[in-house]
Amino acid sequence: MTRRTPQTPHTPQTPSTAQAQAPAPRTARPVPYGRAAVVTIDLHRGHLDPAVATMPLPAADAERVTRANAEFLAGARERGLPVVHVVTSYHAVEDIASNPWWASVADTDASRANVLRHQLPGSPGLQLMPEVHDPAYDLVVTGKKRYDCFAATDLDHVLRSRHIDTLLLTGVNTNSCVLATTVAANTRDYVPVVVEECVDTMDRAAHEAALLVIRQAFGWTATVKEVLAAV
Repeated sequence: MTRRTPQTPHTPQTPSTAQAQAPAPRTARPVPYGRAAVVTIDLHRGHLDPAVATMPLPAADAERVTRANAEFLAGARERGLPVVHVVTSYHAVEDIASNPWWASVADTDASRANVLRHQLPGSPGLQLMPEVHDPAYDLVVTGKKRYDCFAATDLDHVLRSRHIDTLLLTGVNTNSCVLATTVAANTRDYVPVVVEECVDTMDRAAHEAALLVIRQAFGWTATVKEVLAAV
């Protein structure tokens, strides 16, 4: 009678074990900067002004990311780069509640619990933070209704008509709208570059993870200094 060799018991990997065994991210080649534009994502009072925000960042984070964007955008304008602000706005609450995920987290303890009251008509949150907006220079794309800035907006037309192929992405939130827009830019064959100091999120624990996902699969991240030196 043949004896079976005992099987080695399977030991489930803990997250830390799996992370240790995961291959290190490959370093991408340098950013192939072409004709660049800055695309800011939801730099509005609805996220960044603690006095009126319906989905606020912590006040200190909001102040820091607003200041970082103001400084970066000043440098971009000095270099003649187009600046396009994309702003979320809805016709009515039905526009929001039609998203199953948002409807499921509304009025719970989730970070997006206030989603059904976010960026509705008449809200002061619809206004861009004044520090980041130059009305005489910048373009504004309104009507963003989902995380992806291209969805149901004319952003792609605005960019293509100006022969833009490189997007310098800033704004809120790193792990939702910034990530989704980076993915969408990638699938449209733009060069997406996320400006590191100029993005942040309500979900602070997910910020670095989102940047890692972007670097690993969808685009580049770079500092303000690196970007302004390159363009």
